[in-house]
Amino acid sequence: MDVDPVADLNRLRVDIDRIDAEMHRLLMERGDIIESLIAVKARQGGGSAFRPGREADMMRRIAGRHKGILPLDTVEGIWRIIIATFTYVQANYSVHADIAGGDAAMRDSVRFHFGFTVPFIQHQGPAGVIDAVARSDGDLGMVRIDGGIAAGAWWQKLTAPTAPKIIARVPFVERPDHPAGMPVFVLSLPLAEAAARDVLIFSVTLERWRDAIPDAIGSLGCEILGNAATGTGLSLLVAAPGEASPDALRDALAAAGCPGPRIVQVGSHAARSDRRGQALIQG
Repeated sequence: MDVDPVADLNRLRVDIDRIDAEMHRLLMERGDIIESLIAVKARQGGGSAFRPGREADMMRRIAGRHKGILPLDTVEGIWRIIIATFTYVQANYSVHADIAGGDAAMRDSVRFHFGFTVPFIQHQGPAGVIDAVARSDGDLGMVRIDGGIAAGAWWQKLTAPTAPKIIARVPFVERPDHPAGMPVFVLSLPLAEAAARDVLIFSVTLERWRDAIPDAIGSLGCEILGNAATGTGLSLLVAAPGEASPDALRDALAAAGCPGPRIVQVGSHAARSDRRGQALIQG
């Protein structure tokens, strides 16, 4: 019996329309649940709408189960926009981003991770981003991990107890061909709950550089993400495993010839994941 290709195409298009309608229905159902969530939180006295650890877990699960011809980039981007937009519905916020290193890469990162509903406010340098988040009622900031060539020890502005803190590192799922792959820290006002602590981020102030520092820090599984001279010496931005302690870091630096370092935690984030959803250990 001959197969009618036109009839087959029509059946496939009917299936696509059915799936599209179901996806839309589920998104609206998710909106109904978010409305209920808002009401429950209001009765409990509020609380942050940001759940960086939960978001990272969702991304890992998506990467781990994904298959087929649809690119993982597309799936990840869709879910990021869903999460960011429904978070915005719970509590309006803006994203402040440092574009001093060039607009294109940072804009791609902001739009990939937060979509177009969340307002995007541009700043020239990390300091402007940090100050804007500090003045806000719940905005987020995005800063390149290296902070840019002229940024200096930008992380020192995070050391005060009430200052903004690092709450996430994006992209959550890393791969060489990621469309928004520039490593970026996400900042917020200190989270009273829900902070992910797979990786701890420390500001370390020393009198001077010593060649033994990288090995001393590396022996604890730590990683130097940035370093800059300050008016009183040297400041390092250090990523450490979640179980690491400031005392262990202090002892390792003392053994490397750097006694009395000032060590302040300036944030934490979930472990990065590869395209299969497997955790990556380093900061």
